[in-house]
Amino acid sequence: MSLGYNPPPLTPDLYVWGQSLIAYLQRTASRLAFRRGDARTSEDGVILWDEVNGYPVVSKAGSFRQIVLADGYSMLAITGDVVAAAINTAYPLTWDSPAIVGDGITLSGSELTFVESGFYAISFAAQIQSASAADVNFWFWPRVNTVDVPGSTIKSSLHNNGGTNVVSRTSIFYFDAGDVLQAMWAVDRLDGILSEEAATAFAPVTPAVTLSITRVRA
Repeated sequence: MSLGYNPPPLTPDLYVWGQSLIAYLQRTASRLAFRRGDARTSEDGVILWDEVNGYPVVSKAGSFRQIVLADGYSMLAITGDVVAAAINTAYPLTWDSPAIVGDGITLSGSELTFVESGFYAISFAAQIQSASAADVNFWFWPRVNTVDVPGSTIKSSLHNNGGTNVVSRTSIFYFDAGDVLQAMWAVDRLDGILSEEAATAFAPVTPAVTLSITRVRA
């Protein structure tokens, strides 16, 4: 590994060399050494800058692992009611704009695209509402690259007219760079909606749906 900056060579005039060395240390003390190629170390806790991928890495158990920077986060919401056009039909949720989307994730309508691979904590919540005394069933699940994620569906039911409930789940997902995430939903009666609640004198607006994403590790 190398800083990419060479210290001044030793000269007969030690005073001049010492001044040059001090200036060199001041320029480079805050810089990380660069990880060159497939560098390895047997010592834990060595921090380097991976110049190929553009992020810091730290050694652990004989290999270098990415130090996750403040990239790859989102806070999304839908502030109006969401109504299905047909029963038992999958629909993607389209997020309000502007939304809070950090470096590493881009938003286009219902599609969230991940710039960097890694593990992400995703927290989803929806306020469901029924305008029927009959049972109304709601389904929610993630879709990645147009493929539904196996074993990921949330199902919830309401059976009281005018009743509301909040459905939520937090999970960890791994995404490759370029993967596209959509939040899908369906309902088996059209009088089941995702409901926004207006502000009251004592509480702010309740959004119909929220989604937060945080990158937790590479």
